[in-house]
Amino acid sequence: MALFKSDVSPASPIAEQPTIGLIGMGSMGRMYAKCFSEAGWKKIVVCDLPDKFEALQASYVGVSGITVLRDGHLVSRTSDFIMYSVEAEFIDSVVAQYGPSTKYGAVVAGQTSVKAPEKAAFEKYLPEDVHIVSCHSLHGPTVSPLGQPLVLIKHRAPDWALTLVENILRSFGSRYVYLSYEDHDIVTANTQAVTHAAFLSMGTAWASSLSYPWEHGYYVGGIETVKVNIMLRIYSNQWHVYAGLAILNPYARLQIDQFAKSATEIYKLMLAGEAGEAPLRERLHKARDAVFGGEEGGKQRRPIFLSEDILDRFSLAKTHSLGAPDESPNSPANSHLALLAMVDCWAHLAIQPLHHLDLAATPVFRMWIGVAEYLFRSPARLDSAIRAALYDPSHRSDDLEFVVAARGWSQCVSFGSFELYRGRFEETKAFFQPRFEEATKLGGAMIQAIMDDAKKQA
Repeated sequence: MALFKSDVSPASPIAEQPTIGLIGMGSMGRMYAKCFSEAGWKKIVVCDLPDKFEALQASYVGVSGITVLRDGHLVSRTSDFIMYSVEAEFIDSVVAQYGPSTKYGAVVAGQTSVKAPEKAAFEKYLPEDVHIVSCHSLHGPTVSPLGQPLVLIKHRAPDWALTLVENILRSFGSRYVYLSYEDHDIVTANTQAVTHAAFLSMGTAWASSLSYPWEHGYYVGGIETVKVNIMLRIYSNQWHVYAGLAILNPYARLQIDQFAKSATEIYKLMLAGEAGEAPLRERLHKARDAVFGGEEGGKQRRPIFLSEDILDRFSLAKTHSLGAPDESPNSPANSHLALLAMVDCWAHLAIQPLHHLDLAATPVFRMWIGVAEYLFRSPARLDSAIRAALYDPSHRSDDLEFVVAARGWSQCVSFGSFELYRGRFEETKAFFQPRFEEATKLGGAMIQAIMDDAKKQA
């Protein structure tokens, strides 16, 4: 029997509203609390680690609808809808601690980026008389949830429990995507694993070269603007945002390994020069056909990528360049090894990323597949990249650093060590730290420009 009316909303009398509980108040937990409060929900209880209680309590003084509790036991005992917003690495231990205190008949969700350990923890530690309807907002805490995909997973629950979760989250303005736990991990791996690996490898390569890439005139065009801004955006986040998906999602680990192999094998063909031209062209044309449907682009659909003129508005080179113009005709052609390796990786694993574009694309994935499409669907651009890879040594040292970085990240993930992952991430992050504030603003504006453009063309 439903415990709440099917049309319950923030406008309902307070006695008829569910108590919404958040366990974990990191960046995403705070974003959810803010959205719930601004929507007008009246009974929101939150908690973080006990030693953060006083500071958390002080930060929510006077915030409408939100009460800070000391621990997850109090949140679990009093809440009708409970969301665990904790790192995937710790979901088992946190649910083991607080799950048994869950209120009878409550609906429980998790906001983790990888669902296999979440599912295991919920099934192991939650009482049989509570329901599981999980979720995942496929964007970061600094991106508006409006129009973004929000995955809902009805795992162990009646229809009314799913309706309740839909009602609670409706104020986000997100687009619901209904998946199983297993399908969620497949889709998120297909849309995020290689994307993250590419940008992490770029950052590590540039940091190893002790080079801000936009300052020497090589990375100041449209595609380069996307590379630099999104790389900085990723490293300005917390390491655990990416570590959980990479290490705990078995589909992601497979893809990251293949990405490193693709980068290595393409680089070896690059070093062969003229002898490597025929096999490199054949390999990349096969990858293009497998992922994008052939030279003519397969299905007729509007490209994702904006014009280079628009993207150049977001170039860091405009304020930090050492004199190189934003579109210098003397800038050397780029092999775009990261893009070549990514599409080659997808082709080898028979992944069709465009199938997930409308289903569950994150803003970063939308941009990255957009620039891949921009490169691979243009015979002239792809030919230029191949020729640069084979015959222009200008980027060769950067490409070498990229291959080393990609293999290093793959090995790190294969070891399954969060501490090793954190160390690699933080070391690169420290190098780019001085540029995060400006890059975050530019990257956010660039993402918004692409989202606005997509809405205009819808």
